[in-house]
Amino acid sequence: MRTLTLRAYRPFTNCAPLFVGEIQEGDRLTSLDDIHVLVVDDNKQMRVLVRCLLRAGGITKVSEAATGAEALQAMRGRLVDLIIVDWKMAPLDGLAFTNMVRRSPDSPNPYVPILMLTAHTEQSRVAAARDAGVSGFIKKPISARLLFDRISGALTDMRVFVRSETFVGPDRRHLNDPLYRGPFRRDSDRDNSQSLNIDDLRWSA
Repeated sequence: MRTLTLRAYRPFTNCAPLFVGEIQEGDRLTSLDDIHVLVVDDNKQMRVLVRCLLRAGGITKVSEAATGAEALQAMRGRLVDLIIVDWKMAPLDGLAFTNMVRRSPDSPNPYVPILMLTAHTEQSRVAAARDAGVSGFIKKPISARLLFDRISGALTDMRVFVRSETFVGPDRRHLNDPLYRGPFRRDSDRDNSQSLNIDDLRWSA
């Protein structure tokens, strides 16, 4: 049984708390076979491939949806810990689906980690998906190593979840650079010269 752990406590989306580092007596761990992943893709062969890779890596609770509407219905029927969604779908693409999950008042879980599956990683697309609130990217052609690297990153993400008029999703600032001197765009940055705004930095895919 494989175990996914965190360095510090955080409330995991719909699962037990996770921990990492030195395991202390009484700590609870969440194994991979406890995690429920929802795969959203209008290409059946791609859904089958992702499911097979997930099962081979120890994640056995996998649901599939061919459309964004089916995915939202699946989220209402069962707790989901991670979503893997393809960018290019019809009639609702992955970007629109992410926006619905993050912003819709009746979203089943606006805080669930979302990984975007795409063959296109141009900077403009990365920025658009980041601004929609995705947690990370999985670049096609997909590999087991890349898939689980991205899953690990999404499920152990310690960033604050931001909700504002213009953005809903994980904090877009990944790094703290002691040499960075601005600009600072948030009230919490006024007395903090350690913050790095990554609006112009590209996520790796």
